[in-house]
Amino acid sequence: MNIQSVIAINNLTKKFKGFELNIPELQIPKGFATALIGENGAGKSTLINILAGIRLDYKGEIDYFNGEKEDKVVRENIGYTGPGNYFMPHWTIEQVGEVSELLFEQFHRERYEHLCKDLGVKSPDTNKKKEKSISKLSDGMRMKTMLAAVFARDTKMLLLDEPASPLDPLMRDKLCSMIREYLEEGNEEKSILFSTHNISDMENVTDYAIIMEKGRIAEQGFVEDLKEKYILIKGEKIDENRAENILLGFQKNAYGYEGICLAEDLDKLAGLDIATEMPTLSQISVAVMKKYTSLQA
Repeated sequence: MNIQSVIAINNLTKKFKGFELNIPELQIPKGFATALIGENGAGKSTLINILAGIRLDYKGEIDYFNGEKEDKVVRENIGYTGPGNYFMPHWTIEQVGEVSELLFEQFHRERYEHLCKDLGVKSPDTNKKKEKSISKLSDGMRMKTMLAAVFARDTKMLLLDEPASPLDPLMRDKLCSMIREYLEEGNEEKSILFSTHNISDMENVTDYAIIMEKGRIAEQGFVEDLKEKYILIKGEKIDENRAENILLGFQKNAYGYEGICLAEDLDKLAGLDIATEMPTLSQISVAVMKKYTSLQA
């Protein structure tokens, strides 16, 4: 399968005190939903902020849409949401629509109003005197407002920084549907990159996964390929010591152990009484992160 990239990164670095984002090469596949996975402080938000043009103090090269360099074209074709103060705190939901209409040529006001109602955001056409400012909305309601605003635009790519974190389970399911509809409508021309801590909730909408640790890419690939590369192993307690040095994300329990094994290393467990299963993306991600984390087990 010939996969094109929507964003290509080369030698990207950004240094902070005690931390460095360092990505020699990364290509985000075009036409898919890519999940950026990692623990707090892994560099996910820094990377998304750089790609969104929020941070400009970095070194390296970023290629958008196969060579597009004009800032206005990139800005018009990329939509962003994040956990910070994306809107002015005194704006109302109505004013978010008004400002978005001024900022972006391909913003559709009627679509925004429809999405606000569909997502359960207070209707923009209510009495303005009674409308709450953005700063007085809950975290979940602010995120839903941002999602309404960004999905109301015609874009080629969405960069969503932790969109599911403040949302309840029903709204996370709705977000997955919105992501899939966006990609389907794009007919392989639209792409999404989102960061998440809710790997299990977002797995069904994830095509490609990038796992980050300590500012670097620890693992990446299409989810189907990762589930062939890694195998979930469960075994007897008597074999714990031998298996522990082979498995990633090794865990003991009252009955035995389990962990993730590279498919190419499966023969190292020969002679042990084991059961094998296909792992979830969450299990793979946690195992890979445990390999590189500085947290104490």
